[in-house]
Amino acid sequence: MAIFDPSSAAPRSGQAPSADPGGLQAVLWDMDGTIVDTEPYWIQAEKDLVARHGGSWSTADAEALVGQALSFSAGVLQRAGVDLPIRDIIDHLTTAVQTRVAETAPWRPGARELLADLKAQGIPCAMVTMSEQPLAAEVVRQLPPGTFDLLVTGDMVQRGKPDPEAYQVAFDALGGASGSLTKDRVVAIEDSLPGATSAESAGLVTLAVPHMMALPTDRGWFQWSTLEHRSVADLNRLVHDHRPVPAEQAAR
Repeated sequence: MAIFDPSSAAPRSGQAPSADPGGLQAVLWDMDGTIVDTEPYWIQAEKDLVARHGGSWSTADAEALVGQALSFSAGVLQRAGVDLPIRDIIDHLTTAVQTRVAETAPWRPGARELLADLKAQGIPCAMVTMSEQPLAAEVVRQLPPGTFDLLVTGDMVQRGKPDPEAYQVAFDALGGASGSLTKDRVVAIEDSLPGATSAESAGLVTLAVPHMMALPTDRGWFQWSTLEHRSVADLNRLVHDHRPVPAEQAAR
């Protein structure tokens, strides 16, 4: 698919298809750790780069960066001894991970199946990732055409996750700006604390599917242990469960 740039696109018009008139309208997907298990690739690339510059970098150091904007992560790597500009660090890491993904895309359980179910039922999907366009495009290339209506990548926004900007951009471009989508009917799927915080702060129905690290269970998001064997019907239930019970019903 061609990269869809939300800054130059008109918002989608009309209501997103849904078998349930009050149900799911769209799904916004994180990529790393949610669709593909690329975090080990990122961790190894970071370790190799720091070691090349004479520093030390542990798995715990790398895990602290999961879900963060690449510019933030590059700054941390500079402080760990990598004597390169931010842009060069981002380019080096992205190229290393993209090369490995092109060889073998490590799909997360249930992600492709749920994406296929959404496509079959006409539910629009966007990828909202802090990875940059080349890596996101490589992942999309290995999925069936038309899987995603929109890509919002880290190089398209000013403020990365946990800021809500990326999710707001995706929501507006898919139809939120025109009023055809409402946030209480759009689900965002995330695996990390920065990502889930970003989606929740954007006002979306947020589904956390933890991967590398456990996430808090007392926040305003739903949590599943896996996407395996999950369907559009399950996402529809989240949308309905997210809505507060009307006062007149609660009083009965």
